[in-house]
Amino acid sequence: MPDAAVHAFGPQTKVREVVAALGETGRDLLKKHGYDLGEGFVDVLSQYQTLEHAARTERLRNLDGLLQELNSAA
Repeated sequence: MPDAAVHAFGPQTKVREVVAALGETGRDLLKKHGYDLGEGFVDVLSQYQTLEHAARTERLRNLDGLLQELNSAA
């Protein structure tokens, strides 16, 4: 699992890695870019979805912008 202090987020980063590393900040940034985790994040399959796949399936907007913000937050 990534550590926010040393991890660089990229297209192959999984949604759950963002949440594990950044907590509420990660959730907020994902939501800002269109990816709503919902309450409790119970959809197990989407937890393991990469950011790139989420963008390709239109669950996420502006992948490059999200990655910039995630890496700034880390």
